[in-house]
Amino acid sequence: MDLSDTNGTSSATTPPGNRLPVGTALAGEPLTGTGRTVINDGVVAKVAGIAAREVSGVHALGGGAARALGAIREAMNNTDVSQGISVEVGETQVAVDVTIVAEYPVQLQQVADDIRSSVIRAIEDLVGLEVTEVNVTIVDIHLPSDEAEAEPNKAALR
Repeated sequence: MDLSDTNGTSSATTPPGNRLPVGTALAGEPLTGTGRTVINDGVVAKVAGIAAREVSGVHALGGGAARALGAIREAMNNTDVSQGISVEVGETQVAVDVTIVAEYPVQLQQVADDIRSSVIRAIEDLVGLEVTEVNVTIVDIHLPSDEAEAEPNKAALR
């Protein structure tokens, strides 16, 4: 009886339960092999959008038209986390543009700096690309009184 595996090596020294599947490395050993990983621009934009939304002082992402479209999506229980985010992805680097509405009264420069830090950390940690720049555009400031005035209008529409 011949006990050789598919590689032609004898399995008499390696019991069947101790064989590693093809492409599996032992702990601490790198996998050998090559391949290419492609990360879509939309994925990078979503990672950046999630990171920017988590920053304190950010009310919303996007300009007026994007927020209007976002309100329609939200009414249908569908959220676009990449709203207000634009990315340019290269082979190893990415540049990000973030458009936000800030809460009042926050220090705008601090919010922008916090967005930069959060977006850079998220993209470099999760995606593995170097972030060359994060441009933050603040298009509006959300006032607490804006919501109080908007509530009666919503009730009138029903």
